[in-house]
Amino acid sequence: MGWNLHGTHACEGDLVQLVGLRHKSFIFKLRSEATFQSHRGVIKHADIIGQPWGSPIFSHNGSPFFMMQPALSDLLKNIQRSTQIIYPKDIGHILVTMAIGPGLHVLEAGTGSGALTTAFAYAVGPSGRVTSYEIRPNFHELAQKNLALLDLQDRVDFKLRDIAEGFDETGVDALFLDVANPWDYIPQVVRALKPGGFFGSLLPTTNQVSQLLAMLKNHHFAFLDVCEIFLRYYRPEPERLRPTDRMVAHTGFLIFGRPILVSENEETSLLLKEAEEAEPVEDSLGGR
Repeated sequence: MGWNLHGTHACEGDLVQLVGLRHKSFIFKLRSEATFQSHRGVIKHADIIGQPWGSPIFSHNGSPFFMMQPALSDLLKNIQRSTQIIYPKDIGHILVTMAIGPGLHVLEAGTGSGALTTAFAYAVGPSGRVTSYEIRPNFHELAQKNLALLDLQDRVDFKLRDIAEGFDETGVDALFLDVANPWDYIPQVVRALKPGGFFGSLLPTTNQVSQLLAMLKNHHFAFLDVCEIFLRYYRPEPERLRPTDRMVAHTGFLIFGRPILVSENEETSLLLKEAEEAEPVEDSLGGR
């Protein structure tokens, strides 16, 4: 069954998250004959199956846990990885800005460990499709295993290939590049992405962003947007509400744009120039 957010009670095959003291958590799939073991004791899976979600569970030595259904952010932070993943805070903005939803065909390059692939597959639903390109065989295999753990692998076509050769797909709804040199592949992006579709990328440095922006403008991408996401948590204590000592600050620059069709007439040229120079709508409404 895998990752299942429906139902009120834990079932065989569900992914369960045990949350213990200091919010230390463990995520695993329930199997009636298996046992969970940690430094906080042993729990039989059979003692979890059939219990209502949110119930307290105790190990053989009395250590307490709450049994929960893991959220997408929990799964992404606990994903098996061989490289840095895109953070949930950035993934959330990517999904909203690129309008990723049920039934869409999303193309990505740079599968990595499959964190963003997982979010895309979840968002497009059973009627949608994700196509993911990766050039490194070890990451290609790891991402497939990670998606299979969540039973989302049937929504994804994994392709082991250099995108310099181009994409097989055309007319896709959205395309995201998570590669070190995305500016080198914008011609391939234009051929694969439908006019007016959603393009996105993530880069760690400003000089890389500048290179990408220049190439996007050269290929008639408009409504360009660059941002970074900062996330600060607060201690949830009503009488002593204050920020935590640490925050998730810069993890990368997000770049978004839309490919448009242009003609040679003066009116279209003026419109394109205005679209290229326009500030984000949120800024004109008083800031983000």
